[in-house]
Amino acid sequence: MYPKELERALLNVQKPGRYVGGEALSVVKDKKDVEVRFAFCFPDIYEIGMSHLGIKILYGAFNQIPYFWCERVFAPWIDMEAEMTARGVPLYALESGDPVKDFDFIGFTLQYELSYTNILNMLKLAGIPLRSADRTELFNIVVAGGPCACNPEPLADFFDLFFLGDGEEVDLEVMELYRQCKKEGASKKEFLRRAAQIEGVYVPSLYEAAYNPDGTVKSYTPKEGAPATVRKSSVKDMDGAYFPDSFPVPMIEVVHDRVSVEVLRGCIRGCRFCQAGFLYRPFREKSIETIDRQCQALCASTGYDEISLSSLSTSDYSRLNDLLDQLHTWTEDQKISLSLPSLRVDNFSPELMARVNSVRKSGLTFAPEAGSQRLRDVINKNVTQEELMRTVTVAFQEGWTRIKLYFMIGLPTETMEDVQAILELGQAVVDAFYQCKDKPKGKAVEVSLSAAAFVPKPFTPFQWFGQDSMEVLQEKQRELKGKRPPRRVSVSYHGAQTSFLEAVFARGDRRLCAVLEKAAEYGLRMDGWDECFDYAKWLEAFAACGLDPAFYANRQRNFDEVFPWDHLDYGVTKEFLMEECKRAYAAQTTPNCREKCSGCGASCFKGGICVGGR
Repeated sequence: MYPKELERALLNVQKPGRYVGGEALSVVKDKKDVEVRFAFCFPDIYEIGMSHLGIKILYGAFNQIPYFWCERVFAPWIDMEAEMTARGVPLYALESGDPVKDFDFIGFTLQYELSYTNILNMLKLAGIPLRSADRTELFNIVVAGGPCACNPEPLADFFDLFFLGDGEEVDLEVMELYRQCKKEGASKKEFLRRAAQIEGVYVPSLYEAAYNPDGTVKSYTPKEGAPATVRKSSVKDMDGAYFPDSFPVPMIEVVHDRVSVEVLRGCIRGCRFCQAGFLYRPFREKSIETIDRQCQALCASTGYDEISLSSLSTSDYSRLNDLLDQLHTWTEDQKISLSLPSLRVDNFSPELMARVNSVRKSGLTFAPEAGSQRLRDVINKNVTQEELMRTVTVAFQEGWTRIKLYFMIGLPTETMEDVQAILELGQAVVDAFYQCKDKPKGKAVEVSLSAAAFVPKPFTPFQWFGQDSMEVLQEKQRELKGKRPPRRVSVSYHGAQTSFLEAVFARGDRRLCAVLEKAAEYGLRMDGWDECFDYAKWLEAFAACGLDPAFYANRQRNFDEVFPWDHLDYGVTKEFLMEECKRAYAAQTTPNCREKCSGCGASCFKGGICVGGR
C-alpha cells in the first residue's frame, strides 16, 4: 500500500511511471503466505533495470516458489530522491509499496563499477546501516551477484555475502538455508558460516586481508571453517536451467523494450580485454527446441512483437541459420521481428541478414576494437582488415549506408600509430563504399567511429596491465578528435575520468570501502551519468582516506603479485591468463575454443564444449 506522501511526490517528478509499479505480469502475493521476502535492487534507474535480462530470470525463479516473494526496487532519479527525502518516504519495493527495510534479503546486481555509490545511496534511502557489522540480526541480509562480484573486495564491508557465477540455482539454495535458519532461531553468524559452505557463495567477513609494506595484498586468510578458495556456481545444462515464461511489462518506454531470450552462455573467442568472455566460461548452448519454446511463451504472455536473441556472441551459435528458420515458421505470420544484438565481422553474410528481418537498412555496428592488425593480434580479436572490408562491401551491396565501428584506446602496447590507424580504418570503409559498384544509388555513406578508454579487468589476461594515465588517454583522444577526420567519418569517445574510476574499483581491494563510504557522505551517486559525475569530489574522497587511486588503476603489476580476487575461482586458471598475457605482448593469437582447446581450466565445470583438462 503506497503512502499518501508518495502520491504527492509523484506530482513533482519528471517520470512518475518509474515509481508506481502495477505493471502487467508483475507478481503480487499475500504476505501471510510468504516466509522469505527478497528485494531485488537494481542500482540504476527503472528504464535500465527493466531492460536487464538477469533481473527477469531471477525474479521469475524466486517467485515460482510459493513461500518466496521477490519484488523489484530501482534507484530513484535525483528529482524523485529529493521528493522522497523531503517527505520522509523511504526506499520501497514496487509490487507491495513496502519499505525495503521490511525485507529479509536486500539483493543487488553488480553490473558495472560506477553503480557502487548508488548501492550505498539506496541503503541510506532505505534506512539500513551500510556496514554488514552493524546489521547483527538474521534480517536485512544484504547480498549481491553479477559480473562485478568477481572482485567484490571494494564492497566487502557492506555486504553479507556475494554470489559468484550463475545465480539461478545457488541463490535459491541460500534462500532455503535462510528459511531453515529462521525456523531454527539461528543467529546471523551461524547462517553466514553455513552459507559459506555452498559452492558459489563468498562471505567476506570470514576472510582476513593482510597487506605488504608497499600496499599490495599479502594474503587472504579464511576463518571459522570457510573454504580457502571459493569457486563460482555454474549451470551445466542450459536447456534445464530456469527461464521465465513471462515478466513484468513496463508501462513506460525502457532501453530494450522487447523480449530477450538467452541462446547461449559464455564465449568461444578469448578476446583478451573481455572480462565476460572469461567469467562465463564454459561455452554452453540451448537447443533450438528450447529457444523456440521460450520465445513463443514470452511473446504470447507479454504481447511484444520483437525478439532479441541474446548472448555475448549470438552469431557464434552453432546452428544459427537453423534456429532462425525455425523461428520464422511462426514469427512471420505473427509479424514478430528478430534481432541479433552481437554480430561479428567474420560471420556476417547476406543469407544471415535475410533471416533477421528487424535489421533495418539504416545502420550496422561492428567492433574491430583496434585500428591496426598488430594491435588486434595483441588483444586476440582475430579479425583482419580484409574481413572487415569484405563485410562492409557486402553490407553496401545489400543497401546499408551507415556503419558504426567500436574501438578502444589505451590497449596494452598501443602506440600513437595504432590510434591513427583507427582514422585510417574509417577512411578505408568510406573508400570501400565508393569502390562498390552495387552501392545504393543517390545516397552517401556515413561512418561513425566510437572509442572507449580501455579498463583492465580481473580474470583477464590484461589484469596485470596498468591503465594509461589520464594525461596519456586524453592525448590519444586529442589525436582522434584534434585532426580533421576523413570525409564522411565522425569520431566520438567516452570520458577518461569515468574510465579511470572504473579501473580503480575493478582492480581494488577492501581498503576502498572507506572511499566509497566517504563518497556517500559527499552525496556522490549516479556516477555513470554525466550530469551527476563529480571527479573533483572523488579525488577529495580518496585524499580524505589517504589512498592514491593511481595505485589501483595505473600501476603495472608483477606476475607474482597476489590479487584481491585470487581466493575466488572462476574456473579459468591464473596460469592460463598469465600465458595469454605473454602471448599478447608477443602479438601472438590464440585459436577459439571450437578450433582448439587451449586448456584454460573451465573444463572443471564439466559443461558445454570444454574437452581439455585442468
